[in-house]
Amino acid sequence: MRDLKDFTLNRTLLYGEGLFETILWRGRTEKLLRHYRRLKSSADFFRIPCPSFEEFVKAIEDETKGHKDLYVKFCLLSDGDTRFFSYPERYYITVIARPFRQLQKIELTVSPFRRHSKDPLVYHKTMNYLFNVLVKRRALKDGYDDAIILNERDEVTECSSSNIIILKDDLLYTPSIQCGLLRGTTLDILIERFDIKEVRIGIEELLEADALFITNSIIGARGVIRLMDKEIPQRPDILEDFNRAIDEENRE
Repeated sequence: MRDLKDFTLNRTLLYGEGLFETILWRGRTEKLLRHYRRLKSSADFFRIPCPSFEEFVKAIEDETKGHKDLYVKFCLLSDGDTRFFSYPERYYITVIARPFRQLQKIELTVSPFRRHSKDPLVYHKTMNYLFNVLVKRRALKDGYDDAIILNERDEVTECSSSNIIILKDDLLYTPSIQCGLLRGTTLDILIERFDIKEVRIGIEELLEADALFITNSIIGARGVIRLMDKEIPQRPDILEDFNRAIDEENRE
């Protein structure tokens, strides 16, 4: 293993061929294992050599130096022949750790940028992240925290870095993975512990929702207070249940 600063030319730099996991670091938790399994599954898909779980954890522990409750980004970078169609031969690891700021009130808009549900990159957390960067930058420029991404059929997928759950008539729904989205490890926990149905959702359903939530590994679950110019009702009872379930799995 070599750190990123030890080399300059690699397949991640040339083609975006690399993977990452964004983690709320609390040690060797069950949640951490979910992150590694997703990383390994995507590495197998792209045929990127992958570290063992122990190497994965040790790299994070070395960077965090005993501190907890940090934002951690674990990056798996690929290297090998520089022809674009070649397969990677080696991997490198770099880890970023820093404090994070927790957002309390979430306001969303709808992104003008579309995603295609047949794009295979959508289903993996790759270093080819410019689309998400553009979505987030545009949302911030327009005065929102993030934006909802629609696919080619005007179906809701996800935000730039979070999944979406809606409440309607006391039932919970989340966009179907076939719409073109990355299933987050936090969403996985909630789907396993609550009756959340995966369906195709349009913007109209979001605007008519009784409550709207976003989830990811750093924020846990948060309620959306506004979607474009529409105020969204709040359900702190459901939010509390969601975050309790997430916290239970994210303890050593």
